[in-house]
Amino acid sequence: MKNKFAHTVPYLVLFAVAMMILAIPAAFYDLTLFFIQGAIALAAVIAAIVLYFLFARYVQFSVRNSVKNIKNADTAFSDKLKFPVAVLNSEQELVFYNSAFKKLFCPEESLLGVHIDYKFLSAEVSDIVKNDGTSVKYGDKLYTAFGAETGTGVVLYFFDDTYYKKVDAEYKASRQSVAMVVFDNRELFIDEFEEESAHIVLQVEDALQKWAADFNALYRKLAGNRYMIVFEERELKKITERKFDILDKIREIKMGEIEATVSIGIGRGEKTLRKSQSSAKRALDMALGRGGDQVAIATGKDFDFYGGKSVGVEKQTKVRTRMIADSVANAVNECDKVVITGHKFSDLDSIGASIGMYRAVTRALGKKACIALNYETSMAKSLIDKYTRERGEGIFVSVEQVLPQMTSKTLLIVVDTQTVSMLEDKRLYEQCGSVIVIDHHRRQVDHIQNAVVFLNESGASSASELCTSIIDNFEGEILGKPEAEALLSGIILDTKNFVINAGSAAFETAAYLRKKGADTVAVRQHFADTIENYVNKYQLISNAKIYKECAIVLVKDKIDDVRLLAAKAADELLLIKGVTASFVIYRSDEGTINISARSFGKRNVQVVMEALGGGGHHTMAAAQLRESNFEEAVSKLIEAIDE
Repeated sequence: MKNKFAHTVPYLVLFAVAMMILAIPAAFYDLTLFFIQGAIALAAVIAAIVLYFLFARYVQFSVRNSVKNIKNADTAFSDKLKFPVAVLNSEQELVFYNSAFKKLFCPEESLLGVHIDYKFLSAEVSDIVKNDGTSVKYGDKLYTAFGAETGTGVVLYFFDDTYYKKVDAEYKASRQSVAMVVFDNRELFIDEFEEESAHIVLQVEDALQKWAADFNALYRKLAGNRYMIVFEERELKKITERKFDILDKIREIKMGEIEATVSIGIGRGEKTLRKSQSSAKRALDMALGRGGDQVAIATGKDFDFYGGKSVGVEKQTKVRTRMIADSVANAVNECDKVVITGHKFSDLDSIGASIGMYRAVTRALGKKACIALNYETSMAKSLIDKYTRERGEGIFVSVEQVLPQMTSKTLLIVVDTQTVSMLEDKRLYEQCGSVIVIDHHRRQVDHIQNAVVFLNESGASSASELCTSIIDNFEGEILGKPEAEALLSGIILDTKNFVINAGSAAFETAAYLRKKGADTVAVRQHFADTIENYVNKYQLISNAKIYKECAIVLVKDKIDDVRLLAAKAADELLLIKGVTASFVIYRSDEGTINISARSFGKRNVQVVMEALGGGGHHTMAAAQLRESNFEEAVSKLIEAIDE
């Protein structure tokens, strides 16, 4: 019925009054018109009276009918209850309520026959009936509502638990979260500026102290470049809404061309401070593994990230590299055989690093080894073919060939990736006895957790650079000309001919490999294109659109070697004036839409790709969008760029 009677009566009364007012002047000019208007007004009044009585009878009938059909409901008993009770009919209109309900919701008026959501209810009746207690707010009061279905309607019960809910809210708002902070490049300032660096350290510490004071937090310096700050949840929520602008304030502190940066790990939502501190340390490790200059918040098994605008700082030292090399040697000595693998669609860096580790395992450590890959999908076929011609067959094997030979004592060495989902074949990881990871990409949330050696340096140029530094710590002449050229090709690929992400270690490694016989002309041949690929590459580049200093290319036509061409086109697009990042969108042979992303470092493409479910490095990343068309892919990409 939906209150049709109740809503109609006021309009009829207003209409009757209007007709009476209009009839008065008509009496002086035309008596016929006066009587007609008077009759209409009288009819409207009679109709209003009739409808009012019909409405009253409807309410009485609904109340009697609902009360009669509600089992175990005694209206007299309900009226004595101290908590509000209401009875609704099938139309969700109020047909009965007790005195407690009236006192709270309608002390001055009757709501009989009115729809339940007309005045106060902040939840759906169906949800109240379905759920085991539903929060309802009215004014400054908080209630928990319960509902029970009857034959013709619903009975609702409201319990005032304002005090308990406010206590619970205050408890949650005052929960303490621990933030572990590291001054990323403090040692770099000390090495570069010596005595002047003390001023930078004081500025950073002063900024952190003011930040803590602004949000009523406890600040403590631990040791060296480490600090601890304890926030209440209510303050941490404000900080999160401001996207941790402390990172930007710290970057404003600089000397020469070097900007100060900090990494922050936060443990949130734990039951005790000790657990919060443990989660904060875990989050800090994640932030540092992703290159620093960012915040990682541990939320259970997952992480939330903020910042990450700066390129990772080189942190690899000769002492640490020697320790890693010793750990690798120990793991190899304890296994029966070694399988080396990289990521899907292996490139020059993945294959170059694999060749380097293969040579170290077989020549320096005397263990049997092989490189497992998918030759058909590899983007480094020229390097694989060349190395096979120079060193013989049996080094590169298919996954299907090596799987039957793996045992519980087989060691898997993973290079140029750190996640199981990106491996050439996850069965290699599932069947190995132990695993070593050597990767230069930023730390991923789903990285391999049980590695006996986990070398993850996001400040390194490439996996080939990291593998070369390890190999240099083994005794004997390990690298020959073929291995040196393979490793150098990986470094050249990931640094784009030493243009991006090339620190001093990359140049030192290249010089070392050059001494080992690497021929730069021979290495350059691995980057050569056929005339068809060359034409197709520049055809893609000519279709680029610029959006916020980002070059975006859609590859809708089917092209051979589209994955390789997309990567090369993304590199070339960075040479366009005003372009800080490039994105090439194409459909793979498997039917998924892929995005290849590149930058010179001004824009962090890894963060953009992570928003789309991908990942990678600060200057080189990718994402894969399943069951998506090109329009959706572009829309999602633009949204990620804007974010």
